[in-house]
Amino acid sequence: MKKFFSNPVDLSKVNTLIYHLPDGPTFAVEMDGFDGFIDFDMDLGDICDTSDIDGVLHFFPRGNA
Repeated sequence: MKKFFSNPVDLSKVNTLIYHLPDGPTFAVEMDGFDGFIDFDMDLGDICDTSDIDGVLHFFPRGNA
């Protein structure tokens, strides 16, 4: 399957990643030094990027999005 739209995430502005687990719990990861280890693929879930506003990136895995 070919992707027609690409929505790359600029992790340079992200201070905190909030991962939303199924059934409501979340956990937060400070991105200081982790940005080189994280690669988001839009097939795995949805992303809400509010890093321009508050430095936070929310990740909702598939099945929880």
